[in-house]
Amino acid sequence: MKILIIGGNGTIGKKVSERLAQKHEVLIAGRHSGNVTVDFSDSSSIQTMFESVGKLDAIVAIAGDAKWDKLNKLSEDDFYIGIKSKMMGQVNTVRIGKNYLNPGGSITLSTGILADDPVDMTTSAAMVNGAINSFAKAVALELEDGKRINVVCSDLVEDSFEKYKDYFPGNTPVPMHKIVDGYVKSIEGKITGRILRIMA
Repeated sequence: MKILIIGGNGTIGKKVSERLAQKHEVLIAGRHSGNVTVDFSDSSSIQTMFESVGKLDAIVAIAGDAKWDKLNKLSEDDFYIGIKSKMMGQVNTVRIGKNYLNPGGSITLSTGILADDPVDMTTSAAMVNGAINSFAKAVALELEDGKRINVVCSDLVEDSFEKYKDYFPGNTPVPMHKIVDGYVKSIEGKITGRILRIMA
């Protein structure tokens, strides 16, 4: 398969790319590096990215930013960071990318535990994660030509534990291989409309 991984140089994306590259042709899209660059918060940049890579068998989005802070400190513009990047970046990846997806191809989006189990200072991040989960379940009802969509929704990964452990007291980190397995299941399997919750 020819697979595009948006965010393929990130903490999770790099491991997913390495696994998939063992069997498939993998193209990486990143903000500053990769086979193609993309501004995930700009739909015209996403359009240009797809035009440059052509037809695909699978699209994976492991990208997007959101502001972490106390609700009382979050401005409207702070919320729009997550809406434009994490949320609309993935929405536009589906909206535009489905036109470059071969029949029977798949799209895999990425969210996280905050959609179901938020922690302090994650109002914005939890909001956009929950929105993407709901979006994907609805999109699955409308995709044509056997195209599929799923979401990998993981708990805190081991590789990021030291950086984020103070935000997630008591959470047991997930081994990276379990999260990578979730992406493989979405891409190489036949499921659609699923939120693949990866927990320790």
